[in-house]
Amino acid sequence: MAYSADQSNKDWFSNIIDLALAEDTGHGDVTSEILIPPELQGRASILAKAKGILVGRDVAREVFLRVDPSLKVELLINEGDKLEPGDLIATVSGRVISILKAERVALNFLQRLSGIASQTARYVAEIEGYAASIYDTRKTTPGLRSLEKYAVRMGGGQNHRMHLGDGILIKDTHLAALRALGMSLKDIVAKAKQNAPPNLKVEVEVSTVEEALEVAEAGADIVMLDNMSPDEMRRAVNSMPNQVKAEASGGITLENVHTAAIAGVDIISIGALTHSSEALDISLELEAQTLKLL
Repeated sequence: MAYSADQSNKDWFSNIIDLALAEDTGHGDVTSEILIPPELQGRASILAKAKGILVGRDVAREVFLRVDPSLKVELLINEGDKLEPGDLIATVSGRVISILKAERVALNFLQRLSGIASQTARYVAEIEGYAASIYDTRKTTPGLRSLEKYAVRMGGGQNHRMHLGDGILIKDTHLAALRALGMSLKDIVAKAKQNAPPNLKVEVEVSTVEEALEVAEAGADIVMLDNMSPDEMRRAVNSMPNQVKAEASGGITLENVHTAAIAGVDIISIGALTHSSEALDISLELEAQTLKLL
């Protein structure tokens, strides 16, 4: 679902915008303030410089309007649409000093979110035709998780846990702590199933085929196959009951993601979607012919 700044739920990104503007403009824009006449008016174009998927246009629009409600922002490309170099994404008209003050924050959101969506779409395309789905992780930029996970969805991916209360995922660190107390894998899964809140599935991280079968037979709903080879993943998937979902995680790249899909996993989780996606090249350019003093 694409979120619009005109919807009643637009406040979901309001605090993020406030923080971003505070860190960039909280002490003013000294360069523009000493050089640009406050009465100078004009229009700027926001342009794509690379191929990708547009995400964050409503957030960017809100940034401009938060800086100066008198600015006019015309959005010309729909959220989630494909971009080609040279595409005109939007125009911003009004006080030039206000446009310049909002420029970097607005572009940061556009470039970051569009980059995540574009990278996600590449992964999704690599496994087209297979049953597996591409998922993100919690390896997100602090404070930007809701926006970055939204960008993943816009790129065709799906969200893993939004936060620690959104699912039960027993990682190797949990296992180490509980094994030190004398608990077996079977004991750990049983305790999790017994104490799990309603409607929350129990997922367990494993590193061997034998562990995968053990936790599946103990009642785990999802088994995370951590850094396994394609052959190990295939053997694990084939050994587990059909109702147990298998997740491939660790070391997944664009070059090898299809091998996880071929192995028959249901979920492929990729931290790089949010922690390593390259920002999409998008720029703002003032249209010189529109500049005038009023």
